[in-house]
Amino acid sequence: MKVKIGCLELGSNKKVIVQSMTNTDTKNIEETVAQIHRLERVGCELVRVSVPDKESALALKKIKEQITIPLVADIHFEAKLALLAIENGADKIRINPGNIRRETLLEIINLAKKFNVAIRIGVNAGSLKSLEHQSIEKKAELMVAKALEYISDFEAQDFKNLVVSLKSSDIRTSILAYELFASKSEYPLHLGITEAGSKFTGAIKSSVGLGILLYKGIGNTIRVSLSSDPIFEVFAAYNILQGLGLRQKYPEIISCPTCARTTIDVINLVEKVENLVYSCDWSGTKKNNLKVAVMGCVVNGPGEAKEADFGICGAGNKVAFFEDGKIIDTFDSPEVEKMLFERLSKLKK
Repeated sequence: MKVKIGCLELGSNKKVIVQSMTNTDTKNIEETVAQIHRLERVGCELVRVSVPDKESALALKKIKEQITIPLVADIHFEAKLALLAIENGADKIRINPGNIRRETLLEIINLAKKFNVAIRIGVNAGSLKSLEHQSIEKKAELMVAKALEYISDFEAQDFKNLVVSLKSSDIRTSILAYELFASKSEYPLHLGITEAGSKFTGAIKSSVGLGILLYKGIGNTIRVSLSSDPIFEVFAAYNILQGLGLRQKYPEIISCPTCARTTIDVINLVEKVENLVYSCDWSGTKKNNLKVAVMGCVVNGPGEAKEADFGICGAGNKVAFFEDGKIIDTFDSPEVEKMLFERLSKLKK
């Protein structure tokens, strides 16, 4: 089933869309737009902003005018804010129908029809009191049953421009709920592990949960929820997709974990290489299919990194540069950073 969100289309075997959410005060239009521009530059394709009050809803119009990706308004409890968000340019609104009176929900549906706005039905485990003290399997069943109940209400009003999410902070509950829903409905799914955690732990939890679902062909758009700068949500999302072979956004960086054989500062160098790779625009070129290796010794590079397009490895007092598994030159250690960065810079768009 296809769902239109601004210039994007979810469903029907389309690519998995990467999205994020701002953590600015939406009323601060300048700051919010600046953050969205940063997210756009690193590949965010759909952005959500929180709409906690009337001023934030009214700000959407000016925000929308200054960005190029579709805008999603996140609404909780106050249905009037959903109506204002639609009128002020939101391409999609995110609501939990259980928090909205039925008569007001009908107003939202009718206005969404008029403006051709999509609606995401969000069923979070934490928002359903009936899930307390239930088994993981039962929680998943109840979440799916509630989502299907909401869908029936929308379909009764001839509204099908819907996206569904069934998120939990528990990975197993999320997986079971998404799997069960996918077996019962064809509506596009927004995947996420809600309140996943920090940049480190949150990325791990999300990679486990979303990776399992995406590997099974479940999911149409993803957000990696992190207690961090949202730019890292985009990096994490693309790395999950890239690891599964679903999308290729950045060159792949291969690096060794280091050991006593290591003769170069791999840990510091690979971090700098990552920063350079993620700051470049690789879209529209085949260069994003590159594999770049940073290895500590000749055992790992080029041996274990022979599939890399090019890379460097420690070689005693020297550093070896290799391409396609073959060492083609050696140079002094102080030159390594400059050489590697020059090579990457020439390839960036």
